[in-house]
Amino acid sequence: MPDKIRILVIGLGNMGTSHASAYHRNDGFEIVGLMSRTIKSKTIPDELAGYPLYEDLDQALAETRPDAVSINSWPNTHAEYALKAINEHNCHVFMEKPIATNIEDAEKVVAAARERNRKLVLGYILRVHPSWIKFIEVGRTLGKPLVMRLNLNQQSSGDAWHWHKNLIDSLIPIVDCGVHYVDVMCQLTGARPVRVHGIGAKLWAEADKQNYGHLHVSFDDGSVGWYEAGWGPMMSEEAFFVKDVVGPNGAVTIVPDQSARQGTDLSDSADIDKHTKTDAIRLHHAGVDPQTKNFTTPDEIMSMEDEPDHQELCDREQDFFLKAIRDDLDLGESMDAAVNSLRIVLAAERSIIEERAIALQ
Repeated sequence: MPDKIRILVIGLGNMGTSHASAYHRNDGFEIVGLMSRTIKSKTIPDELAGYPLYEDLDQALAETRPDAVSINSWPNTHAEYALKAINEHNCHVFMEKPIATNIEDAEKVVAAARERNRKLVLGYILRVHPSWIKFIEVGRTLGKPLVMRLNLNQQSSGDAWHWHKNLIDSLIPIVDCGVHYVDVMCQLTGARPVRVHGIGAKLWAEADKQNYGHLHVSFDDGSVGWYEAGWGPMMSEEAFFVKDVVGPNGAVTIVPDQSARQGTDLSDSADIDKHTKTDAIRLHHAGVDPQTKNFTTPDEIMSMEDEPDHQELCDREQDFFLKAIRDDLDLGESMDAAVNSLRIVLAAERSIIEERAIALQ
């Protein structure tokens, strides 16, 4: 094992820049190149200046000979790039979500990683977020079945107008972002998803696909959940952050950072730091006195003021990627979970198209 993992960073948008910064500051990695199809027309952050730049993936892989690649490009390139890196260059892969835009390609990527014993880490940032880890831990104490209510709507303006529109060219919002939140649902229930129903609407003339969607998923333990996502300049800044789980024993809620609700000139709901930032977790206990029917236990407020910001979360993801390579971690569960969450959101998209509920095998 080399002292440093030689890594090629593919894609230098919001997430790619954050991950490149993490590699730059992590002594376990050595960046050997930055690749994007338009990188030579981009402004490279000062922190990353000096690294070799590439606009062709084959050239970048051939010349840099990396041990690993970090794929942060548009979703419709993920599987193609991962398969090339694993099968042709024997690379470990960190990949932003989703793993692919269809299940067949997602399964091919996982199969290739298993066959060649390469580490495949997916950018499910909530899995390294202490507030979300606590949220899931507490949610599992609420009994069964669970009712899970989650959303992330984003108002598009400025830079967000362009990258939301470009993302919709690859995937509708409930697919692109939904994998995070249905993964949370699956962790909360530990149950098998059995049925998905989706609805959608196209409100944005400039976007190629529907920019608003809502999915419902039912699990074999009786639990149900919904996820809502919309992007566009018309989206409301109200109720854009709902993270709530209810069970027989009570409810747990992530209370949003109230600063995310302030400001009218810029779209704070599209601020990438606000997507995961919380003030607190509120735990409600359902137990009541047999006689008075008053609650026996007051709600608990768990402060999350010292939680990591977006860059620190990306740093944690890359710390884990490094550990997975060096310690030969078994990543089977997380790879299968990535395929499972994609299967659910793609079923929701199919439900919208076919106007019917979709049974999952």
